[in-house]
Amino acid sequence: MALADLAQAPIALGDSVCISGVCLTMTHLAAGQASFDVIAETLRRSTLGAKQVSDRLNLELSLKPNSFLGGHFVQGHVDAVGTVVDLRDRPEDWRITFEIPAEQTLYIAPKGSVAVDGVSMTVAEVTDRTFTLAVIPTTLQRTTLAALRRGAQVNVETDILARTVVHYLRQMARIGGGGAGKPLAGPGVSLEKLVAAGLA
Repeated sequence: MALADLAQAPIALGDSVCISGVCLTMTHLAAGQASFDVIAETLRRSTLGAKQVSDRLNLELSLKPNSFLGGHFVQGHVDAVGTVVDLRDRPEDWRITFEIPAEQTLYIAPKGSVAVDGVSMTVAEVTDRTFTLAVIPTTLQRTTLAALRRGAQVNVETDILARTVVHYLRQMARIGGGGAGKPLAGPGVSLEKLVAAGLA
């Protein structure tokens, strides 16, 4: 979304706008300029603090209940700052590989969803420390992803469903519980335990 489009959108002070993957609250909108308050925690956990005047940003309004969902649910909560470690910019097969902290790849699966600088994407490949996106021409034209180069940093938001499932399984393994008050014998998670808990 261009800033001109944002200025024409039916939004008001206090509404949320996703700025390159970070959910911010609008504090002022006039004469084609939008302002947002950014706290120290947001600057620490995202790439916004490194932005310069005239840098391009990805803008997206909040999803409405009657909106068409063309990607996946993105909250604007940055899970990690990723770094571009490989870039294949062939027109017929544009791929970007990002390195992120190892604990964050638990939430990323091949063909699963991830948001990079607020852009909802499908994961092409994933390893213990990296994930790769295959980017179509339309996405390159309408977002900042085409401008990325090796060493560039981006805001990464993993899929909320994947985070929820991993968190639940970790908790279940930690307490050894099977849900509905049924204990699961022994530590760890197995297929038998998932079946007993009604999850498989």
